[in-house]
Amino acid sequence: MRMPTLREIGNEAKLLLIGIPVLIWTLIPIYHMFLFAISPKQDAFAGKLWPDHPTLQNFRIVFNQQHYFLRDFWVQFGNSVVIAIAAGVLTLIIATLAAFAISRLRVRGGRTVMNLALFTYFIPAAFLAVPMYRTMGNYGLLNNHWSLILAMVTIASPYAIWVLKQASDKLPVELDEAAIMDGATPLQLFRMVYVPLMLPSLVAVGTYALLLAWNEYLYAFLLLSKDTEITLPVALGNFLAADDSPWELLMTTGFIYALPPAAVYYAFRRYMVGGLTAGAVKS
Repeated sequence: MRMPTLREIGNEAKLLLIGIPVLIWTLIPIYHMFLFAISPKQDAFAGKLWPDHPTLQNFRIVFNQQHYFLRDFWVQFGNSVVIAIAAGVLTLIIATLAAFAISRLRVRGGRTVMNLALFTYFIPAAFLAVPMYRTMGNYGLLNNHWSLILAMVTIASPYAIWVLKQASDKLPVELDEAAIMDGATPLQLFRMVYVPLMLPSLVAVGTYALLLAWNEYLYAFLLLSKDTEITLPVALGNFLAADDSPWELLMTTGFIYALPPAAVYYAFRRYMVGGLTAGAVKS
């Protein structure tokens, strides 16, 4: 067994010296959120590293909707789930078809369309919020989940198309030629060759779009206003409207809301890393 050299040990030490503080700095807000969630209201701001009387009462209040700001908790949570899944699926379908047409079918003007789509990222998404609000109002989609779904698809699609197109360019052209020689139609080529080989990138892009819609606040705040239509991030903002905000319930709700994306990312983490970097280096 080869012993590590001093250079290798030094490199490992440098990584640990950087990684450990970054990890601690990242976990501190999550820990404080959890600390609030298990603390009684009178102990929430005690400044202790662990509450004297930890409790799960805050979770029971949230789950049972036993507070004014939580009366539509499950409805709003369901709104977030529906909007996130719909935005992820639509983005995935649009990006997959567009990348296939541009990269494999090489349709005329496809690369120009992709470049123009990426050009939209030169404009910050926040600047497009008011025009998007006016557009959705003109089409009568305000206070409708489709307004937020379409807005999220609009924001996520250019990047998703670019990622899938770059990954698609790495697939051997000989596979397409062999399938065509065997009589495969473009649809069969897409279904039997392209989709199976692109699965890691498809999972990564779908997860990216889903998490983007799950965490969105600005567009959700502008496009949805009814308590039974808004998503949970917007509902969390309502907690701050009170003079005596129930911070322990706010943090408990936020902690619960953070669990699904954490689970999704953990389940697909290897696809996220491999899929989103596919095509980054030309072979």
